[in-house]
Amino acid sequence: MKIAIVGCGAMGSVYAALLASAGNPVWALDPWAAHVQAINDNGLRLEGPLGDRQVRIQAATSAPHEAMDLVVLAVKASDVEAGARQALPFLGADTVVLTIQNGLGSADTVAGVVGAERVAVGIASGFGASLRGPGHAHHNAMQAMRFGAYASLPLARVQAVAQTWEAAGFDARAVPDIAAMQWEKLICNVAYSAPCALTGMTVGEVLDDPEMGPISRAAATEAWTVAKALGIQLEVTDPVEHARAFGMRVYQAKPSALLDHEAGRISEIDVINGAVPAQGAKVGIATPVNSTLLALVKVKERQWQRKPR
Repeated sequence: MKIAIVGCGAMGSVYAALLASAGNPVWALDPWAAHVQAINDNGLRLEGPLGDRQVRIQAATSAPHEAMDLVVLAVKASDVEAGARQALPFLGADTVVLTIQNGLGSADTVAGVVGAERVAVGIASGFGASLRGPGHAHHNAMQAMRFGAYASLPLARVQAVAQTWEAAGFDARAVPDIAAMQWEKLICNVAYSAPCALTGMTVGEVLDDPEMGPISRAAATEAWTVAKALGIQLEVTDPVEHARAFGMRVYQAKPSALLDHEAGRISEIDVINGAVPAQGAKVGIATPVNSTLLALVKVKERQWQRKPR
């Protein structure tokens, strides 16, 4: 497949390097000029459990008018509309647009820009990635990738995308009900994203903490309750155990919301903990725990945004 990665940050660089290593022609689109220049000059370097590799790909700060088979939006949720618009020159009649973000709502935005019929939704689980410098990425974990159609994209086309990722070394497969998997991931994310961002704790520290632990578990339970009320066909029957099992697998990890705060960036809390009250309002369910966590994170971000860091 001819593939474009829009947003070649830490995660996007992992996607780009491994997909290119499998023989797919890859374009990387990113606003960081030094990163783009390093990739074009020396290739994209990726370190991690699968070894240290230097991969030749094409990179740019704006998209050329060249149709791709697959466009991957690997930007943060707050940038997804801009990323979708930047990707328009890559679209041909049969291009699939795969959007991979945390939380809920990004696919709705993408569909409004590129058309719902071409959109696939991706879920990345158990990933840890960072940029070491321009043209140099590292990943220390890589678990599952699951893809599903947003609307009317045929399952066969989603399966073809998944097969391409599987051939590149990912645990990837297409699923018929991506919404259920999004919510099952969200249940885990709300348990740790805001609590870790507010306290500076790792996932394991929140899991074991006598004060934050109960709050974390209550946030997960609220998300599960809202999903069930919305008619989402969850396989999860115990949200607390589900979130605990996830936390044990990534015990030492820092969620992206905490990493964003440590780097002085606004987090994606609106589409993570904030998704629960937004969706709960649709079915008349109050979500005081996630609503409070959302408000506290937003107050914290507003305060440190006003001060020199």
